[in-house]
Amino acid sequence: MTTKVASDRQGIQSVEVGFRLLRVLAATNRPMMLRDIAKGAGMPAAKAHRYMVSFLRIGIVEQDSSSGRYDLGAYALELGLSGLGRLDPVRLSGPILETLCEEIHETVALAVWGTHGATIVRIVDAGGPITITLRPGTTLPLCNSATGRAFAAFYRSPFLKKMLDDELREMSESSKTAVTTVRRQLEKNLTEIRSHGIARATGSLTPGINGFSAPVYDHTGSMVAAITSLGTMGEFDVEWESSVAKAMLASAVALSHRLGYGSMAE
Repeated sequence: MTTKVASDRQGIQSVEVGFRLLRVLAATNRPMMLRDIAKGAGMPAAKAHRYMVSFLRIGIVEQDSSSGRYDLGAYALELGLSGLGRLDPVRLSGPILETLCEEIHETVALAVWGTHGATIVRIVDAGGPITITLRPGTTLPLCNSATGRAFAAFYRSPFLKKMLDDELREMSESSKTAVTTVRRQLEKNLTEIRSHGIARATGSLTPGINGFSAPVYDHTGSMVAAITSLGTMGEFDVEWESSVAKAMLASAVALSHRLGYGSMAE
């Protein structure tokens, strides 16, 4: 005899079948004729029509009266925005950071833009013989850290620009180098970072420590976080095409996807 729990887990097949039509509409990202929606969902047009009538009634799809084409409706937008509002990069990063740490055998972290700049909010320690002195709440400089450089290259904020100008002036004064020269070198670094899609630093912040940092984007295409990895010189490969860099980029893409980045183009 089928138990109630087993029955509940079976779900309602007609709902699952109907949502195949919505997936086709969402993936195509344009109004479609019924026959094309039905074909994409692998069902007869007559059957698809019955589902579309119900979807029209609840507002999850809409139909253009002149062309007869269907598109996602206001309720679908409402559901989507509600779901996106619940997405938390810090919470969602947990499994991704754990997997990345196991893959590259280095300490990894997540940083977000806080009131004082690029701030570490989550860390997964690789447990190596050398402890990486990084703690949640640590704020990293924009010019000399991999994390800061990732934000400097990909994040957009008037406050970031002001912080960057302040850092450049301090660097100019301490090194007794013209601020224009310091800025020119930074811009050269940022151009290289943007071309590779990932930032790196080689012992510029902490002697003997190298780092990579890859930007994470949300559904609007805005950078919302950075995934950072750190390791000791001689052990941590900072070549742009290294396995560490590739793993970092893949992890950042995975988290960005979970936050809705690129979903409208799929």
